[in-house]
Amino acid sequence: MQNRNVKAVPRLPSLDLLNGFEAAARLLSFTKAGEELHLTQSAVSRQIQELEEQLGVPLFQRRHRALVLTEAGQQLFSAAAQVLATMRLVTDRVRANSGRRVLSVTTMASFASLWLVPRLAGFARDHPGVDVRIATEPRMQDLEREGLDVGIRYCKAAEAGERAVRLFGERVFPVCSPALAADPKRPLREPADLRQHVLLQYDDPEGYAPWLNWKSWLELFGLADLRPAGSILLSGYEHIIPAAIAGQGVALGRSPLVRELIAAGTLVAPFPRASESSRAYFAVVSKNAAGRAEVDDFVQWLKSEAAREESVAAVSRDRRAAKPKARA
Repeated sequence: MQNRNVKAVPRLPSLDLLNGFEAAARLLSFTKAGEELHLTQSAVSRQIQELEEQLGVPLFQRRHRALVLTEAGQQLFSAAAQVLATMRLVTDRVRANSGRRVLSVTTMASFASLWLVPRLAGFARDHPGVDVRIATEPRMQDLEREGLDVGIRYCKAAEAGERAVRLFGERVFPVCSPALAADPKRPLREPADLRQHVLLQYDDPEGYAPWLNWKSWLELFGLADLRPAGSILLSGYEHIIPAAIAGQGVALGRSPLVRELIAAGTLVAPFPRASESSRAYFAVVSKNAAGRAEVDDFVQWLKSEAAREESVAAVSRDRRAAKPKARA
């Protein structure tokens, strides 16, 4: 006979649903959560809807061009973030016990796709026993709370943290495809010529990243009133550069992210003028990871790659300075 006094244990949401919810709650965007998780915006939206149906409460207030967590959503987000961080940490430890060492790194998607990932094969080749896990996040993560080993941050020195190691600074300048730069009908001889071109813009309605905005660059060079032929707004810098390579318009190039693309001839910088950013790239090691051999090796590798980048940049600037100006 069935014991009627035994209560059924409530079914917990699946890890996939919690993972999707945590990303959407942290980024306050189904679109950006989808990009981070390699899912479509509609797939993330369906996950949230299913989670809300299982719990019987709304987790988000869906406003025009904005998401806001409800009180229930805030409670679940706090718990889900801690659970997922614990799961990541334990998973890394289990993998480490199998003979593999796991190194978790957080950084921006733009830096990961355009600079870090293309170079990681070199680190992996020299450190065959280390698995590197990259987690992209636009905001600076609390490394200890999230169970992460290393953070690569793009910020001002005062914001980087006391344990930060400076890698390199950044210069900002227009870049485009060689075909676009060579178009005789729309020459790019000076910045004022940008009025004949489509500008690839970073979609930043809240103004969180003014240094990536064409408006700031144009104002710096006395072109505040310039009106381009058109604009294309993209949600991430990692989408802007592929669009520039495809000849869709002119982008703001960020050195060192586009340096090798320029060296390879995939992109060109039509003007010598650049603005110096007040921000730089820093590597920060979690207190929990300090002293681990693979973490020290990774930071040393980053410093070595950064030093090589700075050396190449210095040689390039010297060559441009020594090059005689063409006569009109």
